[in-house]
Amino acid sequence: MTSSNHFELLGGEGLARTGILTTPHGPVRTPAFMPVGTAGAMKSLHWREVRDAGTDIVLGNTYHLMLRPGAERIAALGGLQKFTGWNGPMLTDSGGFQVMSLSQLRKVSESAVRFRSHIDGVSVELSPERAIEVQLLLGSDIAMQLDECVRLPAERGDIERAMQLSLRWAERSKRAFEAAPPGTLLFGIAQGGDVPELRQASARGLVEIGFDGYAIGGLAVGEPQAVMLTMIEETAPILPEGRPRYLMGVGTPEDMLEAVARGVDMFDCVLPTRNGRHGVAFTRFGPVNLRNARHADDPRPLDEESKWPSTRDCARAYLHHLVKSGETLGAMLLSEVNIAYYQRLMHDIRDAIAQRTFSGFRQRTLAGWAGGDIAPR
Repeated sequence: MTSSNHFELLGGEGLARTGILTTPHGPVRTPAFMPVGTAGAMKSLHWREVRDAGTDIVLGNTYHLMLRPGAERIAALGGLQKFTGWNGPMLTDSGGFQVMSLSQLRKVSESAVRFRSHIDGVSVELSPERAIEVQLLLGSDIAMQLDECVRLPAERGDIERAMQLSLRWAERSKRAFEAAPPGTLLFGIAQGGDVPELRQASARGLVEIGFDGYAIGGLAVGEPQAVMLTMIEETAPILPEGRPRYLMGVGTPEDMLEAVARGVDMFDCVLPTRNGRHGVAFTRFGPVNLRNARHADDPRPLDEESKWPSTRDCARAYLHHLVKSGETLGAMLLSEVNIAYYQRLMHDIRDAIAQRTFSGFRQRTLAGWAGGDIAPR
């Protein structure tokens, strides 16, 4: 298999790949799911539960951490790993998603994005150079270029303008990254919305600049799943085989399974913890909504064959009671159940690819989710 000095492909079946990504804080097995610890914390979970579930790498966010507690403060305290107690690899999102999600609080120009802080209203500028500087101060293992993400649907002109701006920012991010410590990695981000030729142009432009890994951004922002998968198919083949491919902000178990089949190696999403806080558990039978009254007298666990204690030992009736009562323990238990399920799914995907049985595993897994009580997407 094709390899680089930081990413080794160990096996494949069709377009699906499994490998090892080397970072300053340790190896990452791929395909990998990164739980989201936006502000340096995993909502409802302790880091040891995240680690025990099989997580290799987590995600933090440049925008939020630069506002509070501040990148310089975190650097003075030893970096994100020491500051948080997570002693493993960490990827930091550059803040580009906030360019979209905080649209009422920002102004985009060629030089930078100017935000009005959602915390105290103070004006803050985030340029490609500052985004890299902040991520290096945080001590990130994998830094992301600053980009502009456009919520779909959008006019082609707006999509193309943001894509071209993101390419120019990619060049500036690459130059700023020259000050990075040895071993730290920089990923470029392909944009282009739902327009195939713009996706292709973005991917080719990034490859020409040259990055340690490549992300596919600007998806899972309102488009149908079929559109997302088509954009992956348009983008992934252009990206170098020997570099990791990261689908940003995705997603559901089904999204990840389908994206792996199209050559994606890394994912992140808030769904496991967010859905856990709202009473939804992910299981091999599909999502289970513990708010539903039909669980009130159900003594069965979520999955009696699971290796994760809370999934195997807690009665659905008890979980229903916790959720309906608004008990914090309910959010904690379901969040850990969901992270454990996501990481087990990644483990099983890696094994299936290595054994070249991924196609059958994919079909069986999709069929097994039919037993849930809410739609998977």
